[in-house]
Amino acid sequence: MKLSVIVPVYNEIASIEKIIKQIEDVKVDKEIIIVDDFSVDGTREYLKSLKGDNLKIIFHEYNQGKGACVRTALNYVNGEYVIIQDADLEYNPQEYKKLLETAYKNNARVVYGSRFFKKGFKNFSPLQYLANRILTFLTNLLYGTHLTDVETCYKLIHRDLIKNLRIESNRFDIEIELTSKILRRKIKIWEIPIEYQGRKYHKGKKIRTKDGLISLFKIFLYRLR
Repeated sequence: MKLSVIVPVYNEIASIEKIIKQIEDVKVDKEIIIVDDFSVDGTREYLKSLKGDNLKIIFHEYNQGKGACVRTALNYVNGEYVIIQDADLEYNPQEYKKLLETAYKNNARVVYGSRFFKKGFKNFSPLQYLANRILTFLTNLLYGTHLTDVETCYKLIHRDLIKNLRIESNRFDIEIELTSKILRRKIKIWEIPIEYQGRKYHKGKKIRTKDGLISLFKIFLYRLR
């Protein structure tokens, strides 16, 4: 199964080279689609120097957000499955293999990598942990599910499904939008445990309290629709 790895990027000069190398080192058939969201720290210039048969790089002409980057990248995907990879080194690309194996064994259209699937999770700030628990609880309540991590970046989704979800979100609320629209279609979301190394705000973490509030609003918006 070929995997399309979408990498939204904004001002990640400190980690972009390493994350690309980590993705390339994963022994699965894949393509890497990077969307630079108008970086101004040298990331854009670095990406312009790259070449590769399985590497596609698209440049936004102004900053739009993570959701907008994913929407742009979906115009170029050719893999059977799609996954989003943040460029901040919080998630380990070697997890792709477990996600794909779960999809293959269960004929699953959607597999999430959960940071909370097993006890002993770490590297969360108290605010980040609380926000995730609230959003996950409300999603389960509204849709009758038993998910553990709706905000995970690692959402492995079949190409035909994700391209038909008609993504509207421009920012981090894309995570709630994807989950809500998948559940509204009565599609089962499988979960497996993954590793996670959270990044602190002083090291460039970009999601803010405002994004959590927007996601909270979107949970009810998509359910009522």
